Formats: sequence, C-alpha cells, structure tokens
Amino acid sequence: MSYILGTNSISNKLIRIALIQIFGIGPKKAIQLCYRLGLSDNIRVNKLTSYQIDKIIKIISQNYLVDSELKTVIQRDIKRLISIGCYRGFRHNAGLPLRGQRTHTNAKTCRRFQNVSINQRS
Repeated sequence: MSYILGTNSISNKLIRIALIQIFGIGPKKAIQLCYRLGLSDNIRVNKLTSYQIDKIIKIISQNYLVDSELKTVIQRDIKRLISIGCYRGFRHNAGLPLRGQRTHTNAKTCRRFQNVSINQRS
C-alpha cells in the first residue's frame, strides 16, 4: 500500500488508475503526469521506486490543486456566489440544480435532503 498525497493507493493497480483516485486528478492529467515523468502508464504502483513516488508527489504539489486545497477553493467560490446574491448563489442555497435543468419531475437527488431535520422525532 502506497500513500500519495492523502490517498492510499492499492499496490497492484496501474499508476494511471491510482493517480485518478486523488481528488483533482482525472484520467487526462494522470496520463500527462506519467508522460512528464517518463513512466509507462501500464506500470503498477508496487513497481515504483521511492524516488519515483517522491517525484510524483513533487510534480503534483507544484503544478496542481488537489485534495483539501481544491475543496477549499470550491467552497470559497460557492460562498462568494451566495454572498453576492447571484442566481447561481440562490440555487446553491436552495439546493436546486444550477444549470437550467428541469425540476418539475427530476432533480430528486438535490432536493432530497431539504425536508430532513436533525431534531425530528418519530
């Protein structure tokens, strides 16, 4: 088991699949990282040396926003939208879809938790 930037990656997975598990790195960025490091994307995590793992961590931390940093940026953007009172901010606050989707029959998942209260007794 290898630990890369807050994510435990299973040692017998491919390196590009293991990199996708990190929040903020998708399939395209994972392939780009493997190319920059000169690694084959078919190599397994348990075949990497400690030097290669350190190099992966160094490149990711210098060039990309990942994990908790990215989550704080997203939350800050949502709070900014709510504070300026724009349409998307109201939709975030109300728990409704933001991008013009239909709400009459769909959007059950985003409206599901509005009616649940913590102090509700049966």
